[in-house]
Amino acid sequence: MRDSLTLFSLSALGVGGLYVLSPHPAPKISGVIAQASDTLQTGSIVAINGRKFTLPWSQWTENNQPRIGLSDTGAMAVLGLNLLTTTNPNLQPVTWFTADSPVKAKFVNPYRYLDLTEILQQAGAKIQIADNILTIELPLNQIENIRPGNQTWGKRLVLDLERPTFWQVSQTKDEGVVTVEGLANPSLLSQFKPLVTPTPSANVDQEDLGSANQTESPLFSLENAGSTTKIKIKLPTAQGLQVSSLANPPRLVIDVRPDYFPNRQIAWYPGVTLTQKVINLGTEQFPISILEIDPRLAKVSFQPLTARKDTLVGIEPLVKISREQGAIIAINGGFFNRKTQLPLGAMRKQGSWLSSPILNRAAIAWTPQNQFKIARLGWQETLTTANGDRYPIPLLNSGYLQGGMARYTREWGASYTTMTDKEILLTVENNQITQRLQGAKTAENKVTIPNNGYLLVIRKQAYNPPPIGTLVSLSAATNPPDFVNYPQILGAGPVLVQNRTVVLNAEAENFSKPFQQQKASRSAIATTSQGTILMIALHNRIGGTGATLAEFAQIVQSLGVVEGLNLDGGSSTSLALGGQLIDRSPITAARVHNGLGVFLGF
Repeated sequence: MRDSLTLFSLSALGVGGLYVLSPHPAPKISGVIAQASDTLQTGSIVAINGRKFTLPWSQWTENNQPRIGLSDTGAMAVLGLNLLTTTNPNLQPVTWFTADSPVKAKFVNPYRYLDLTEILQQAGAKIQIADNILTIELPLNQIENIRPGNQTWGKRLVLDLERPTFWQVSQTKDEGVVTVEGLANPSLLSQFKPLVTPTPSANVDQEDLGSANQTESPLFSLENAGSTTKIKIKLPTAQGLQVSSLANPPRLVIDVRPDYFPNRQIAWYPGVTLTQKVINLGTEQFPISILEIDPRLAKVSFQPLTARKDTLVGIEPLVKISREQGAIIAINGGFFNRKTQLPLGAMRKQGSWLSSPILNRAAIAWTPQNQFKIARLGWQETLTTANGDRYPIPLLNSGYLQGGMARYTREWGASYTTMTDKEILLTVENNQITQRLQGAKTAENKVTIPNNGYLLVIRKQAYNPPPIGTLVSLSAATNPPDFVNYPQILGAGPVLVQNRTVVLNAEAENFSKPFQQQKASRSAIATTSQGTILMIALHNRIGGTGATLAEFAQIVQSLGVVEGLNLDGGSSTSLALGGQLIDRSPITAARVHNGLGVFLGF
């Protein structure tokens, strides 16, 4: 905070009790954070005037005074803080009704906490801690006036406030919502009545943050809800919300514009940098979010993520997966069938194959020493009987359906349900076929997968299976052969860049023409010549919709990568840092089957 301000600290009446405000001299802000002398308590839920948010928090003492820290990306999403460029992970400049003010930061795996004690004081907060919940009570605030206006780049709303406050932003294709802690006065509510909008279909895909509908008057409406006011704003085609704050007097500025994307570079942790900027590609401009990880500095490990630990069937929001599994960073991964919630591509974790590659599609593979390789990947198992008969098994734990033999293990789940008509199901225990079942129609038969073996499924009666009692063995091979030496693999595709050159050939990986040509949200993972890893997410171009695959390949190449792999895109595109999405509004992100996580301490 600025030296001219009188700062306050929170004086404890006891852990788990109420904190009251008392005067305290303004602390010196140095370039290196002093380590917390005592972390008293941590939790993951913050309640603001009765509304609960998933927001990691920490309380510690410094100079015999309790301090309150909130995760940085969470504070950005829940409190409205704007995080600015910094080269020091321990000092984070922010704006919140003040000039650019540095606050101390400290990392406690897997979150980076900002010391927001003084900002909470400025908001007039009363703090109470009970178990996992940090409760923040704010004095009743009032929105005194709203002044709409036109700008050369779009529309602007200025909210005159009684005092500084917190806010959250959410937006879909057609509508943005700013929820402000404070109530609009009755005259404003009467003047700006709620808009009458149709209920969106549950099947609407919110992957692109823009609308094909033009804005109609009125632009916005107000609605009081508890201690908050919701400002609902119609969004013109390919435009979004940029919200900022001003002091003396306190004001909230809401801009509706096509270039609403932030421009910042934040050293989040030694070896981890968040960059958000606009990439120029010819006459087009593409906002892009990048997380760059230097494994040599960060001492991190990379792991494939699945939505559920006990089965390969299921999908969940990426932020939920990353929080539950303790990843500091996560990006959506390979393809899957959204209807059946089954995997459609390669996954190998710690040397064990979870799911097989399909259709010659590309994958990224890596070693425990974080040596990475990207290439198209083929794979096949072979079942060999005691008398030498051989049966090819092209699919393992896969939702991709084709004639022939497929194998399902306990990684799939406790049981298998038939996915096509007239399947033949063979139970293998201790390397011996112990049971045969002739399936009926799709989904009519459910068979237990043994703990000491696996299940073989023959589709389209491709051939006669070996009889019950036959002893069998398995062997597997990959193409390229050296992929077998990589214990971690995640499939997606197509390959975008190799040897710094765009090598996009979606046909070779059996992707359809519409998939290649559509403009959509995109995500990728890439390697650089400096040995760093880039995780990349892109949504709309400025003033338009997303990127084609060809455009995305050029954008990834422009970042100076050596190799780059396209990941699942569209509504699946998600990039999480510190347990929060940083590339899009969570309401627009679909659930995913798998992803790639970055961990400390492995």
